[in-house]
Amino acid sequence: MNGWLLAAGVTAAGVAGVHLVAGHRDPVRPLLTSGLADVPKRTLHAVWHLVSADLALAAAVLIYLAVEPQSSGTDLVALFVAVHFIAYSAVFLVITVSAGWSKPLLRLPQWMLLLPVAIMSWLGTG
Repeated sequence: MNGWLLAAGVTAAGVAGVHLVAGHRDPVRPLLTSGLADVPKRTLHAVWHLVSADLALAAAVLIYLAVEPQSSGTDLVALFVAVHFIAYSAVFLVITVSAGWSKPLLRLPQWMLLLPVAIMSWLGTG
């Protein structure tokens, strides 16, 4: 068993849970009741669900990789997930820092949930 990948998978599952609960309450509900035109509103709603699926699938893959015997593709898939979560973290960091807010790193704290998954996934390779 790969402890780093298991920790990354369990953390990613927690991130997916937070996304589903807090994400629906905080950004999705206000989005759906906003005056935004229907096509962009429904597109953003669909994107939110795509991210939900993405987070859940990443968690499942990491847990699977952790408990199954190592195969030739394990490190490559774990590295892909790590880079994937680094990209997610970077997007949130760039957007929040460029917004010009005070204490920007706390305004959109999603990167704090995503980055540990990336680090643990990376540590689980090789």
